[in-house]
Amino acid sequence: MIRKFLGRVFSGRLFRPAPSKVIPLNVHRIARDRISRCAATTCATLQQHGHAAYVVGGAVRDLLLGREPKDYDVATSASPEQVRAIFRRSRIIGRRFRLVHVMCGAETVEVATFRGSADSGTDERQTTDEHGRILRDNVFGSLEDDARRRDFTVNAMFYDPVHEEVLDYHHGVPDLKARRLRMIGDAAQRYREDPIRMLRAVRLAASRGLEIEARTRKPIRALAGLLQNVPQARVFDEMMKLLLSGHAAEGVRRLRKEGLHHGVLPMLDVILEQPLGERFVMRALENTDKRINAGKPISPGFLFAALLWHEVLAAWTQAEARGMNTTPALFQAMDQVGQLQAKKLAIPRRYGGDMKEIWALQPRLLNRSGRRPYHLLEHARFRAGFDFLLLRCESGELDAEIGRWWEKFQHADEAARASMLLSETAGAGKKRRRPRRKKKPAAAAATAIEAA
Repeated sequence: MIRKFLGRVFSGRLFRPAPSKVIPLNVHRIARDRISRCAATTCATLQQHGHAAYVVGGAVRDLLLGREPKDYDVATSASPEQVRAIFRRSRIIGRRFRLVHVMCGAETVEVATFRGSADSGTDERQTTDEHGRILRDNVFGSLEDDARRRDFTVNAMFYDPVHEEVLDYHHGVPDLKARRLRMIGDAAQRYREDPIRMLRAVRLAASRGLEIEARTRKPIRALAGLLQNVPQARVFDEMMKLLLSGHAAEGVRRLRKEGLHHGVLPMLDVILEQPLGERFVMRALENTDKRINAGKPISPGFLFAALLWHEVLAAWTQAEARGMNTTPALFQAMDQVGQLQAKKLAIPRRYGGDMKEIWALQPRLLNRSGRRPYHLLEHARFRAGFDFLLLRCESGELDAEIGRWWEKFQHADEAARASMLLSETAGAGKKRRRPRRKKKPAAAAATAIEAA
């Protein structure tokens, strides 16, 4: 009997999370006016209708860190249908997890029903694949169950804006103070349920200055291959969050450290092992981080163009070595790399067009004679192409003088620009003479008669 009881305990069937620690306002310092009006209103309205409702996840974590959350999630005891009935401007979304988007003006709050646990083998509401990844999960439960289903302890804190209290079930607050990222439950199992958690661990560690706890880190390298079974859209979304976090350079370093860079961006691991390629990629990421942290806009297309440039450059060089002309060789290289990339991480077309325009400008920027530089200044993507050229100069790929020339040319007056133009290289820029057509015999005879 005792053996059976212990077996049930250690199998998790009798496991219950420790009672939550209620942290009052004078300790956590998150006043209700610090959070989104839409999130506060959503929680208050749900509570007025007799449902439990809390701001949860990354928003609470970031507020405790003194950061401004980018978005807000709400967890509630109400079912998706009940939430939909309460809020006029709302809609149910999702198949894997059924959620409700509640709209307040331009803001949208994501509302999820408390998650429960289920035996995937017997409950049709939760299905998994052969690797253990959860494909569908609409099993609802209590607040305690939901806390246990969260990924990391720092993401499992609940904030009640009505009573201004924080509920902490898994010691998330102490972990946050210790700058520690710790998985709730068995890390290997949780990664199998959702392999994206491995990328998320790296992103949170890099962007929030956290260290991944040893037991949380240990399974990552061995399970990295599970990312191949995740839909590309989810991988792309997580990679975008990492690259646009303002800590992309550190994020890529940590991806390599944890063995997660293989297969996400084709041959990124090879690029990062080449001195020239690594300098170029890391300089691009560092410049992106600086712009984001300074509140300046950035272009995802530019960033992906930088990440894949050395693959394009290698294919371009090979095509030219086979005898192809410069422009056709470059466009063939673009298509080749794009097709390879699409097999791993499909980049949306709106970014793909920007990437190709930036790449296509590179050989044109090397020609600084005649009217060509003037035409390039009028090109819609000139600034992006020029910034890309500067990256190539800074990394040592091109002579820095080329970048200085274009910087000066842009801001010079007409007379100064004319004096800066380089002379045409031998044979370059000259119009090819059209060969004279031989006259037909009849026409030649007629011409001779007229002359006589």
